[in-house]
Amino acid sequence: MMSQQGYVATPPYSQAQPGMGLPPAHYGHYGDPAHAGPPPGVMKPAGPVGAAAPGAVLPQGPPPPGPHQFGQNGAHTQGHPPQRFQGPPPLSSAAPSYSPYGPAVQPSYPPPPPASVAPLGSQLSAMHIHSTGSGTAPPNQGPPGPPRPPQPSILQPGSQVLPPPPTALNGPGPAPPLPTAAHRPDGVPGSAPPGAPLPPPPLPGQSPGMGYAPQPAGYGAQVPGAQLSYPGGFPGGPAQLAGPPPPQRKLDPDSIPSPIQVIENDRATRGGQVYVTSTRGQVPPLVTTDCVVQDQGNASPRYIRCTTYSFPCTADMAKQAQIPLAAVITPFATVPSNETPLYLVNHGETGPVRCNRCKAYMCPFMQFTEGGRRYQCGFCSCVNDVPPFYFQHLDHVGRRLDHYERPELSLGSYEYVASLDYCRKSKPPNPPAFIFLIDVSYSNIKNGLVKLVCEELKTVLENLPKDEHEETSAVRVGFVTYNKVLHFFNVKSTLAQPQMMVVTDVGEVFVPLLDGFLVNYQESQSVIHNLLDQIPEMFADSNENETVFAPVIQAGMEALKAADCPGKLFIFHSSLPTAEAPGKLKNRDDKKLVNTDKEKTLFQPQSNVYDSLARECVAQGCCVTLFLFPSQYVDVASLGLVPLLTGGSLYKYNSFQMHLDSRRFLNDLRNDIEKKIGFDAIMRVRTSTGFRATDFFGGIFMNNTTDVEMAAIDCDKAVTVEFKHDDRLGEDSGALIQCAVLYTTVSGQRRLRIHNLSLNCSSQLADLYKSCETDALVNFFAKSAFKAVLHQPLKVIREILVNQTAHMLACYRKHCAGPSAASQLILPDSMKVLPVYMNCLLKNCVLLSRPEISTDERAYQRQLLLTMGVADSQLFLYPRLLPIHTLDVRSTTVPAAVRCSESRLSEEGIFLLADGLHMFLWVGVSSPPELIQGIFNVPSFAHINTDMMSLPELGNPHSQALRTIMGIIQQRRPYSMKLVIVKQREQPDVVFRQFLAEDKGLHGGSSYVDFLCCVHREICQLLN
Repeated sequence: MMSQQGYVATPPYSQAQPGMGLPPAHYGHYGDPAHAGPPPGVMKPAGPVGAAAPGAVLPQGPPPPGPHQFGQNGAHTQGHPPQRFQGPPPLSSAAPSYSPYGPAVQPSYPPPPPASVAPLGSQLSAMHIHSTGSGTAPPNQGPPGPPRPPQPSILQPGSQVLPPPPTALNGPGPAPPLPTAAHRPDGVPGSAPPGAPLPPPPLPGQSPGMGYAPQPAGYGAQVPGAQLSYPGGFPGGPAQLAGPPPPQRKLDPDSIPSPIQVIENDRATRGGQVYVTSTRGQVPPLVTTDCVVQDQGNASPRYIRCTTYSFPCTADMAKQAQIPLAAVITPFATVPSNETPLYLVNHGETGPVRCNRCKAYMCPFMQFTEGGRRYQCGFCSCVNDVPPFYFQHLDHVGRRLDHYERPELSLGSYEYVASLDYCRKSKPPNPPAFIFLIDVSYSNIKNGLVKLVCEELKTVLENLPKDEHEETSAVRVGFVTYNKVLHFFNVKSTLAQPQMMVVTDVGEVFVPLLDGFLVNYQESQSVIHNLLDQIPEMFADSNENETVFAPVIQAGMEALKAADCPGKLFIFHSSLPTAEAPGKLKNRDDKKLVNTDKEKTLFQPQSNVYDSLARECVAQGCCVTLFLFPSQYVDVASLGLVPLLTGGSLYKYNSFQMHLDSRRFLNDLRNDIEKKIGFDAIMRVRTSTGFRATDFFGGIFMNNTTDVEMAAIDCDKAVTVEFKHDDRLGEDSGALIQCAVLYTTVSGQRRLRIHNLSLNCSSQLADLYKSCETDALVNFFAKSAFKAVLHQPLKVIREILVNQTAHMLACYRKHCAGPSAASQLILPDSMKVLPVYMNCLLKNCVLLSRPEISTDERAYQRQLLLTMGVADSQLFLYPRLLPIHTLDVRSTTVPAAVRCSESRLSEEGIFLLADGLHMFLWVGVSSPPELIQGIFNVPSFAHINTDMMSLPELGNPHSQALRTIMGIIQQRRPYSMKLVIVKQREQPDVVFRQFLAEDKGLHGGSSYVDFLCCVHREICQLLN
């Protein structure tokens, strides 16, 4: 079959990418030797491996390049490869050795032995899929029992008849009908187009399966034995050709796992159903599937999602698989109206019942004994006395008689009213306050921003957040304006006119007034409206362009401290703070640092003022949300640090223009003020014995190793928690997680929000792989990589991500898959789209710079992703591409997406692409005029105005259907997406194509196909 060498592929990333070696010390923890995994290849099974976990298997890898290596610019002669870094060390070496960054020209990989070329060339002419992996028993054999999960689908070489290619309009052909759940060949997307010739009979020794004939690559006639193209070399300069390049034959994109197919399959089988959380360790529906969650003892996946729902029993098994054990927790997630809101439990002055030893809160995992007088803690096994007020008799199965009346005994998530012991200084907290701080420098006055903010505040202050049972909001409000100095306003209800007080000493900020600064909006409404009318006029003649920033935060925090309450600062700011004051910044935007080891400094704050300011804010319960309106570099890495660490949000509107951006800004402002939020929060994650939480990622602050402190946490913020073994886990007891968040509500009540989740434990690696959730895994990898960019070179981080992807899949291949040819790529069913998502992460501008992306934009995207939940990170990394021209105008459901690739676009089509920040409406040059008229109200393609930021409201079905769909996509997303109209073959088309996640990047970054080849090669190296 295939020689020991595997195949050779050039690295998929642009200039900064070294050869993708396998530095063993780097696995998963970004070079921390303390966490180093075993050297690649040393993977002894931890125990007998059970039935093969489901998986998908891909075709033979490509042969190694002969005289040519294919890069992004075609073929490079072997003598002049364009790579800059030397290749990977021999697998036996203990650490990577890189050549110094410089012009040394060395081949990226050792040249392959020629022997491996011949046998493969003839086998690559086609692929054939099988629904059971060779070596696994057919589904109808074996012991009776529950239905078997889908088995690995194998993509095999075989002879091929090329069908007509699927039209770009329809994407791949219709999905094959799904057989019964027990035998569903859940492997590979799309079926052959209707009328395509049937696949050839299976090769000897294989079971027959569904055939997927590949689409021909766009290189004219097919050449037998042609090579696959390889992950790209480096762009820059023309390719050095030695004679005509040999014809390339791409691995057919329709034959590799499709994220869209996986999403649609899950929707087909689990969409619209009730998901009951009573079973330990069950894998929930995908985050893209709409269902109704019914809490019966475990927290809803809206609150907690895990990278795997079956933890390995031992640390050795975990090290072997290299699958991170993590949970993505969104404690305040929004729950749809058709699901039950959290119950509130009030035990009065005694407070919640807790385990005496580990302090876990009463939950469904506690076991009552001795007729109900004692209970054993599920987390630490300590036996506790039941407090007299809490006593209840047990029934015949040992369950309390009031089991179903008490949320804390029967539900996975609930809240407690906290007693005074849980409050600062043991007294009830004051309700929080909102302070609005407006930059009134020259540019903000001139572009109308100050007037816009003041006008809008009159409306949004009517909708300040309030607790469910309250008539009016208890939140008080205050106002500050600033440029080089600060202006505080007294808006006491008894005043006829607001009064201004100026603080010029920005080095030592103090609050010049207490009484009248923070007021009840309803009581002071007329004075506040008066002030908001006056502010734009007051500063209309100001020529002051310099601003301060750190003193602004300091002022807001001091005001909250003086009022003895938590709260939130809303800062509207637009420029680099260059005025003499603490936190003064200089322009350090240096493109020369890109692709060097110093690139990481671009993500670090310039001064430590902001770090210590964030620390003070968290201690005071002061959350900072920043609305930025930059027209040039403003150093987001520095300005965004306090919002990040205090649980606030950062919104950025580049080169703000009133007529284009005001709607998006106002939507963001309204949503931010109105959303569900908790203040002055502390989160603690407890686990049952055998493992513990070791690492936390998100908009959080930690003074010690266990308490996650947040000045505030809202419904869109998630914290990703990594777990490590500290002992063996038992298969019977499973693994238990309890997340408790102590916080203050918007009405000033101290509460505890509890989320409990029970997972399985297994000594079989196959169970671990079967229970993985790819979307949560990618959320974890993205956050750990984005955290690491502060300390490590980006090329090292990219390498680690590739290594770990390969390692997880190699371990599955070695220990869980049936015997098969070394040249096959076998993917676990639960992880078959992991490579495409990992490639999207590797191509993200944070990890791979692109010339058109500013340093500020990279810092901004890094910050956004660090606080994202699973649904948001999934969309952000793999955007949704919807065909609009095939829309059924009578239906209100969102049409099925197509794969995010240029090959799915068509000149006759209109497509909508959304990633959570941007929304592109792409219009093909030959789009039907009636559709253009219906959507844009113009007669033809040429008349479309690409400057519009929202679509006209027209009464026709096309317009209404499209606007409805855009509304559904925008719903539940934390940021208002910027709409860009893109006409095919015009300038914005280039920007739009950077979002097509499966394609090769313009400035480096592999296509999905190329990355799959690269990962396959790494796996072969590991297995050898």
